[in-house]
Amino acid sequence: MANKIKRAYSVSNILNKKFKTMPFEGEWQKSFGKPSKEFSALVWGNSGNGKTDMMIQWAKYLCNFGRVAYNSMEEGVSHTFQMAMARHYLQGVEGQFILLDREPWDDMVERMSKHKSPDFLIVDSIQYAGIKQKQYKELKELMKQKGKGLLFLSHANGKNPKGALADFIMYDVDLKIWVEGFKAFPGGRLNGGGEPFTIWNKGAQEYWAEIN
Repeated sequence: MANKIKRAYSVSNILNKKFKTMPFEGEWQKSFGKPSKEFSALVWGNSGNGKTDMMIQWAKYLCNFGRVAYNSMEEGVSHTFQMAMARHYLQGVEGQFILLDREPWDDMVERMSKHKSPDFLIVDSIQYAGIKQKQYKELKELMKQKGKGLLFLSHANGKNPKGALADFIMYDVDLKIWVEGFKAFPGGRLNGGGEPFTIWNKGAQEYWAEIN
């Protein structure tokens, strides 16, 4: 039996389609615009530049728009991650944020497939996921169908994401965010925004003063 051909959309179909965007405000709007709730993102950077802190801050902010699941595949429930959570006052989003302790990929996908699963999923990091492109694309399609956001954290090789899969994801996601010197530099399919986001003021000032 032949596969069913997907629907084709007219110009008016597309122009009249309603997308649910999130009303980001302040520095979040200036940097990341107003993404739709089912947005995808990749954050990458070298060690010690603030990418984990960036992702934890983002997780906390997204709690304004729904529940967030953070799969710490690399660190798991550790003292350093506990300190990072305390540093960014995640106790203020109790009930909106859950941490998954190195949850295996298939278990994570099953969790996100369930009714009333979290609205956003963060995978930290893609290098520890142990998957192929096919599995990534299946998860992304699931999240898109359910109207949920998907974010990945990645190590870097120079100024590029580390590894073939991370490189593929960079070209596929909506938001591409390079982290250096405690600043995040957004690019990609932005709905507004585009300004650098400061992750840690003191660290950024010291780093960029030294660079410049």
